[in-house]
Amino acid sequence: HYINSNYIQAIKDSTLSNGPYYILAPGVAMPHARPEYGALKTGMSLTLLKQEVQFSEGEEGIRLLIGLSAANADSHIEAIQALSELLCEEQTINALLAAKSEKQLADIIAHA
Repeated sequence: HYINSNYIQAIKDSTLSNGPYYILAPGVAMPHARPEYGALKTGMSLTLLKQEVQFSEGEEGIRLLIGLSAANADSHIEAIQALSELLCEEQTINALLAAKSEKQLADIIAHA
């Protein structure tokens, strides 16, 4: 109930047009779209994949997807900035990618 189907389609369309602009760090991507494309309220989801995926040939694989839904432009920018700062530390990225549970992921983000 944080996004509607238009939001998902906007991410797909933008990825096809612009490439995976939302790769934040090695192994980490934050698929998102602008709020007006169907973000209903602000929230975040975390998905740690067992096998990495590649968005394009020659690119490093992604294992952690951070889904972002921001209900307005200010929270959209704030969330991207906060996550970018969090992912500046290689140690944090490695810890996130090594997490074995949802709780571990949430704890790492909360304490970083």
